[in-house]
Amino acid sequence: MHKLYDNLWQSTRYSSGMLNTHAYLLQRKNGNILFYNTGAAEDLLHIESLGGVAWQLITHRDEVGASQARIRSLFDNKLATSEIEAPYAAQHSEVDVAFTPLDESLEDIQVIHTPGHTDGSVCYFYNPPHGKSYLFTGDTLAFTHDEFSTFVLNSFGGTNKDMIESLQKLRELTPDVVLCSGFVGETAYREVTVSEWLDAIDGCIAKLRA
Repeated sequence: MHKLYDNLWQSTRYSSGMLNTHAYLLQRKNGNILFYNTGAAEDLLHIESLGGVAWQLITHRDEVGASQARIRSLFDNKLATSEIEAPYAAQHSEVDVAFTPLDESLEDIQVIHTPGHTDGSVCYFYNPPHGKSYLFTGDTLAFTHDEFSTFVLNSFGGTNKDMIESLQKLRELTPDVVLCSGFVGETAYREVTVSEWLDAIDGCIAKLRA
């Protein structure tokens, strides 16, 4: 695990061809949260030294895998994702919370329903009273060769219309740091100013409408 900020750690990179991914561990007094997924033994050992995992939060089906069961066996954590993505996650471990469209939070984590990449994709926003705010976008908003990008999976229920509406939801947020799940190239996360964030969202929406 690589320390990004005082309370946030990044897992080792997993690569599958051109596509790369990281998981992120958020340290909190009321229990650490693992965003996305990692099965790397060195990551899990480091996570144990950092206090384990209270919750694993999955944004969509591309992140599920056998490592969920291993993580649960090590840390006795709970797992949450959207109700649409829950059946995919449940193939590997129990799903403790399946968010409906009416669910807006899990403890101090804001849950944002963002269909578009898949029909059940969600994003998670952590905005503490002090310190940086983090937006975990899964693959709703990713990086392709250092640029913000989107990828609509029609075969998994994603549509351009839904993606545009979801990006408009994200546009209302003011994240300090944006952290995606899958990425191509070297950029996996980025600090953004308000203007940079708005420009990124508007640019992605324009491409979807073109």
